[in-house]
Order: sequence, then structure tokens, then C-alpha cells
Amino acid sequence: MKHLLAIVAIGLWAAPALAETGDIVKVPTSGSVEATAGRLVTAIGNAGATVAARVDHGGAAAGAGLELNDAELVIFGNPQIGTPAMQDDSLVGLYLPLRVLVYEDADGQVWLAYEDPAAMLGRLDGVGSDAPYLERMRGALRNLTAAAASE
Repeated sequence: MKHLLAIVAIGLWAAPALAETGDIVKVPTSGSVEATAGRLVTAIGNAGATVAARVDHGGAAAGAGLELNDAELVIFGNPQIGTPAMQDDSLVGLYLPLRVLVYEDADGQVWLAYEDPAAMLGRLDGVGSDAPYLERMRGALRNLTAAAASE
């Protein structure tokens, strides 16, 4: 019972730090989009994963003469986690590597956002809701965004 109470207390304490919009998980952070994306890239490397791309949406918009709040998409993966998912259903490749969007909202708040892997891959026939890689992906996204959110 003590363990259950501790888990509930931790959950209530951590809940304000996350905002969920449907299947999208949002983590607030301080600092700029560029600095937060940099911390995310560092955390990804430290975790042994590989950054496939870093897309500067805000910079691309500015280059086209358009206005857009700062936003960067970090695309990354780890074959140790992603390959078993693709072995279950090749269409998983449409959703991998994983992605985290770092963006500034209209109020100036910087967020890290990602889609829950179970929701993202759950629409595929070959991916079971109890597939162990889903929790590994969730854990990786949770840990990496937590590391990037802290300065």
C-alpha cells in the first residue's frame, strides 16, 4: 500500500509538468527552441541513439519570407528499439525514426512534443498493444524530453 501511495503521489506531483492533447504528449521547458533542441540532441547522443535530422521549421519559413514562431523537429532512432517493431510490421517504417518537435507557442512558452508510440503504431495490424518495444519507445521519449527540458 505504501508503494501505491508513493506512485500516486509522484504521479500527482509530475502531472503539471506534462500536458496531453489526445495522443500528443507536451513537456514545457524554459529557454529557447534552439537551446532546448540542442539539449535534446545531446541527450539522444548520450543515450546511444542517432540523430537522423534536425529540421528548422522557423528558419525555413523565414527563408521563404514567412513568419513562424521558432520550431525545430528532431528526428532520431535506435535500431535496437525500432527494428523489432519493423519486424512485426514493415509499415512501422512510415513512423520511424521517432520525432520530437521543439516549438514556441503563441504565448512564448517553449514545448517539447511527441506522439505516444502506442497510439502512433497501434493502428497497424502487426503491432500488438503489449509489444515490449512500445514501452521502450515511451520510456526513451519520456527520458529524453525530461533531460532536454531541464537546463
